[in-house]
Amino acid sequence: METMPNPRKRRAGTARAAGPDSKRPAGKRTKTRKPTGTSTRVGDSSPEKTSASKNCGNNQSSYWLMKSEPQSRIEKGVDVKFSIEDLKAEPKQTACWDGVRNYQARNFLRAMKLEQKAFFYHSNCKEPGIAGLVKIVKEAYPDHTQFEKNNPYYDPSSKEDNPKWSMVDVQFVRLMKRYITLTELKANHQAHKATGGPLKNMALFTHPRLSVQPLTPEEFEFILSLEEKEPS
Repeated sequence: METMPNPRKRRAGTARAAGPDSKRPAGKRTKTRKPTGTSTRVGDSSPEKTSASKNCGNNQSSYWLMKSEPQSRIEKGVDVKFSIEDLKAEPKQTACWDGVRNYQARNFLRAMKLEQKAFFYHSNCKEPGIAGLVKIVKEAYPDHTQFEKNNPYYDPSSKEDNPKWSMVDVQFVRLMKRYITLTELKANHQAHKATGGPLKNMALFTHPRLSVQPLTPEEFEFILSLEEKEPS
């Protein structure tokens, strides 16, 4: 990365998505926290359909995969790094998942329900993969970063009386028993395409740019089962 100004310290309580999904490969979200519990849940304003809308499952999922960047990367003077260890170190091990700037990923955030589980995926790093589990502890409400002019995810077209972008709050549940790498997941995906296994249509490979993705129960349970096995 090119040299950038020193990062501004992130406010306590915010997590960042892997950056605007429409501009970069589905990497981690960057988190700039804000105290929770102050905003109301938003409706689905101006939902634009992406090509993933038709094929990336539906919004009725109970399991998710959420990408975040565990290594420092400066964007407009802000370090967008946020690893599962950063989440674990937050007060109450809780952060808001801000910075999502793709309509389909935003709609998935808005579909999330309390206590649903998500894999915390490390993206845009040397060895991408699933690092741990989180749960949803606050349903969708306006993402404050869309209104902050100095924030990398400022959106001048979004209005406070009709915000475009939403975030949820997530809480650390646990680390994976072992790190499940992208390489391992891809090998299973390729094998399952031939055999009809549970990862045959996994969004991580069919819609890789999305930083927030639904999982089927079968995908979720299969990935959990990998913890108990030696890497192939």
